[in-house]
Amino acid sequence: MNERLGGLLKAITHEHVYIQTHDFPDPDAIASAYGLQQLLKYCGVEATVCYQGRIERFNTNYIMEKLGISFSKLVDINDVLREDDEVILVDSQKFNSNVEDIKGVEIASIDHHPTFFQAEYRFADIRPEVGSCAAIIASYFFENDIPMDERTALVLTFGIRSDTAKLSRGVSQLDLDMLSRLFAFCDGDTIYYLENSELDFEDLGAYAKAIESIEMYEGDTAFAFAGENCPEALVASVSDFILSIVKVTFSVVYSRKALGLKLSVRCSSGLNAGAITAKALRGFGDGGGHQVMAGGFVPFSGTDSQMAKLIEDIKEAFIKQIRRAKAARSRLAGLDR
Repeated sequence: MNERLGGLLKAITHEHVYIQTHDFPDPDAIASAYGLQQLLKYCGVEATVCYQGRIERFNTNYIMEKLGISFSKLVDINDVLREDDEVILVDSQKFNSNVEDIKGVEIASIDHHPTFFQAEYRFADIRPEVGSCAAIIASYFFENDIPMDERTALVLTFGIRSDTAKLSRGVSQLDLDMLSRLFAFCDGDTIYYLENSELDFEDLGAYAKAIESIEMYEGDTAFAFAGENCPEALVASVSDFILSIVKVTFSVVYSRKALGLKLSVRCSSGLNAGAITAKALRGFGDGGGHQVMAGGFVPFSGTDSQMAKLIEDIKEAFIKQIRRAKAARSRLAGLDR
């Protein structure tokens, strides 16, 4: 048993733990949570996977139904949670705005996102350089010669390929190594179907609204509105779509929710989307993420006119931070000459 898995198991003192994902689990969060659940089961620890919000993507719901994977909503288990229950966060970290603070003790975090709020854990395996959390979980299996069934291999493969946009975004050597080892266990037809069945017919409305509302700034920065109460996963997909437009290198897509504004940010220019988002939303709400993909949430309960003003202020904040990031990059380029 290697040091990482040994450290995780040492942190667990109960026979049962809870594995918590971020509030709207995407394929990587689903894969990481399920993979960890199976890993712990092999090691003699029972685990319940839980989350706060909704599983929104068609293909994520499909793979859970096809493979018989079942997670628990927090609303259904709140009454049985105790203050001394042990919680392992996957694809997320304590104090992040997209993670519900549940009853229990967060003893561990396994994640691939940057750390913006420091938290104490008994065990932490946080690797921002890795493109997917599923790759980290897969490495626990292979590095410790733990057997893996086809179901686990399939869902981990889907998680890695989804969060790295089929190995085209933020991919690391670990993602490549794990995928190469996992792929032999998987049914290729199922993977193909999942990767080419991402939209429901109703989702097209969000793309239409974004295309209709898109605004360009600085020649390469796009802002677009995906409609009212657009599912978080769909906001992210629309942001990916906007970034695919020629000349767009920075995409900010937003949707108004009941409690505020949800934003999804993508970048392909070498600037740091996570750092820019965190700085731009400071004073408005919370945000952060990776170099190429980020997100944020701004609480708001005012009028439509106040919302319009807020959106304009947020756009200005993003443009200001993007300009600063470009200027800093130019200065560094000048020093390198």
